[in-house]
Amino acid sequence: MPREQPGPTTDGNGSTRTTHGNGSTRATGHHRRDRTRTAAVRRWIATAPGTYLWLAILFVTTVVLHRMSPAFEDAFLRERSTNLHELAQNPVRVLISSAFWIDGGRWLPYAVLFTAFHATAEHWLGTLRWLAVATAAHVVATLVSEGVLAWAIRQDHVPQSAADARDIGVSYTLAGVIAVLTYRVPHPWPYAYAFAVLVFYGIPLVADGRTFTDVGHFTAVLTGLACYPLTRNAQERGETKHPAAQ
Repeated sequence: MPREQPGPTTDGNGSTRTTHGNGSTRATGHHRRDRTRTAAVRRWIATAPGTYLWLAILFVTTVVLHRMSPAFEDAFLRERSTNLHELAQNPVRVLISSAFWIDGGRWLPYAVLFTAFHATAEHWLGTLRWLAVATAAHVVATLVSEGVLAWAIRQDHVPQSAADARDIGVSYTLAGVIAVLTYRVPHPWPYAYAFAVLVFYGIPLVADGRTFTDVGHFTAVLTGLACYPLTRNAQERGETKHPAAQ
């Protein structure tokens, strides 16, 4: 039998329609999948508003840093650092401001890490509980690490100038949120996940050249693990059921 060719045909009601072969069907399928992926991305972002607002602010501040001269940037960031000098003068101000600048000026890696960890935690816990974990990790890790640094200065293990060291960024919050996601990992893997996180952040503490920020990162991990009470019943309370993308 001859193959059916694209062209006008007549349906049962006598009306004429045109067939276009498999190419049109494939194009429609690709278009539908693209729309589904786009809708899924938009939904992922819209349901983690805290994460992506924070990322947007970090993008703006990173652009601002790139427009500064190196000398001005150093002085500017020191004033917003959670170092011993600034904590003694303006503790609340620097604890807040230090979380909105990235030392080093590389925004894209943080965009990936925020999407993988912060957004996942915000979807799971809800914005308020996620923010509570991130804030606790940032504050506790900062105070503990700077306390260790103050002790080291008094013991003459590090020079007095370390009291004015630059200490900004979002790495403490990230470490805490990565740790709290232990309670999100399905069984039987939470223990393996927690072990990997503790090893990753613990190795710098026993290596040569360890710094007070290594103490801060490990403290942030322990703080995240201690936030277990905030994760209880997160499935029932915190996971909003969203309609599937059309």
